[in-house]
Amino acid sequence: MYDKHSSSYPAAQRRLRLGFVGGGRGSLVAQWHANGARLSGRWEIVAGALSSDPETARRSGKDWLIAEERSYSDFSVMAREEAARTDGIDAVAICTPNFLHRPVAEAFMAAGIDIICDKPVALTRQDCAAMAEIAENTGVVFAVTYPYAYHPMVVQAACMVAEGAIGSVRQVMVEYAQDGRAGAFDPSVKQLAWRLDPAKGGRTATTGDIGTHAVHMMEFVTGQRIAKLRADFHVCGGEKPMEDTSFINFRLENGAPGVMWLSQAAIGNTTGLRLRVYGEKGGIEWDHEMPEHLHVNMRNAPRQTITRGAGAGMHPRAERMIRLPRGHGEALSDAWANLYTEAAVAIEARRDRVALEDGLLNLPLLAEGARGVDFFHAAADSNDAGGAWTDL
Repeated sequence: MYDKHSSSYPAAQRRLRLGFVGGGRGSLVAQWHANGARLSGRWEIVAGALSSDPETARRSGKDWLIAEERSYSDFSVMAREEAARTDGIDAVAICTPNFLHRPVAEAFMAAGIDIICDKPVALTRQDCAAMAEIAENTGVVFAVTYPYAYHPMVVQAACMVAEGAIGSVRQVMVEYAQDGRAGAFDPSVKQLAWRLDPAKGGRTATTGDIGTHAVHMMEFVTGQRIAKLRADFHVCGGEKPMEDTSFINFRLENGAPGVMWLSQAAIGNTTGLRLRVYGEKGGIEWDHEMPEHLHVNMRNAPRQTITRGAGAGMHPRAERMIRLPRGHGEALSDAWANLYTEAAVAIEARRDRVALEDGLLNLPLLAEGARGVDFFHAAADSNDAGGAWTDL
């Protein structure tokens, strides 16, 4: 959640060394991670187990300009050999299917290597608890990649809500609509096959995949946690074994009601992540497809639009996320770069044993990743119970 006490980031002492597990040819998510790491200016990618297939790993390593001796096909070997090098990786980015997150993370944590993990962070609550115990014992940083909270205008929204601009939160609407799974299930599509296999992707499909993003961003902006929810899962596109659409009602900790719509079968929607938060004095609205604008509506006042850029209504905490002047477009790659900047600050501080200012970072850690796992299990429990209210 947003913390209003902050200052500028400390200067980097060096570029940290980053390795990847997953992300070989055909991967999409790893490219987002890699682009964010490079754009941050605080990382160099030097090693990877980009595929468990040796030939794919070799070819992918060449694509990434990784030295042959640091291109692995076994993540356990990578963890052991990188930990033994004087120039070994400082952190590993985990971009594998969900069921591999825990074993990969455990191998690298045991080697003393910090973690940057995609979401959902695990399949079960038990997985999260086991990883949390190792993280605590080893002291490593375990960051989870929720990049949408690193858009400057999302940070702006969180600042305004935290400082009372719209008054106490009274209602929330959040949606994430896509159309990539509107068709029928095709098991020959590798990326789709594992996501619709509960043993590999988890107990939910769309709800865990994009719903965890929606929940994290909503809780970050409102400063309120979901206390309970009720969920209905549906297949609204072509035939498939797991849900492609969820309708969820929820209550925040302060009792405010909320509505969430998640769909990957909403034809015509591409990345429709939208958030609306209303208080007793006003409301704010943000749309990921127009990320540079935050709409602010105060009671009995003209509609206001705050545009990303230094000054002109921007909060200092949001300003430090800005990379280009107003009018020069920023996008999701810049949000990823902001996330990787904070990951680098946290990891460098741990490794150099430097104490950071309280509240400097809002880096999502393993506890936030575990909350995403709690969310999709609570939603599944509710759906299985016919839409019953379920505590989160």
